[in-house]
Amino acid sequence: MKIAIFGSSGNVGKLLVEQALAEGYDVVAYARNPSKLTIKHDHLTIMQGELSDEAMIERTITGVNAVISVMGPSGKSKGTPITQGMRYIIAAMNKYGVRRLIALSTASSKDPNDKLGIKLKTMITFVKTTSPDAYADIVGWSEVIRASNLDWTLVRILLLDDKPKTGNVKTGYPGRNEQGTHISRADLADFMLKQVKDTKYIRKAPIITN
Repeated sequence: MKIAIFGSSGNVGKLLVEQALAEGYDVVAYARNPSKLTIKHDHLTIMQGELSDEAMIERTITGVNAVISVMGPSGKSKGTPITQGMRYIIAAMNKYGVRRLIALSTASSKDPNDKLGIKLKTMITFVKTTSPDAYADIVGWSEVIRASNLDWTLVRILLLDDKPKTGNVKTGYPGRNEQGTHISRADLADFMLKQVKDTKYIRKAPIITN
């Protein structure tokens, strides 16, 4: 089974590539700066490109069975480049008949199942106020995915840490399920990879924590 990973050179992306290769997947990793992805493997193909490169995105998605995006904005992000890139990804998936899309998001992208408390509302307001472009991009790409006809899953997070993988992941919605605030990058990568074959969260957007 072949999967395309966008955001592959980031901290979560590297873990995801490693875990996917260990599970026997063929991986096509899309990266703006491939030098940051130092993994070497017979079943790994690295594609260099920007999110504005529609043709390269199409080449990356040709022949894959699923797409995982762990792209995320930095605090210095300007505009909404990931939202535009996601439009190209979805168009390419539709063109080549690829149905499964698993994408990273955050609580800034609200879900109808959410019942936001004061703490979470404050966290979201802080992001919106201090990083308005990043906030707009998170909301933008999440809405583009929700509007698609794909078998999508939005994996929403609150805070990340670098603790080891535990396999202990809680899924749910704010105000409806008892959850923490952190998820380790290793557990996030593991959960997202499992969604390639798991249908439980198709067209859903759970928040996951440890």
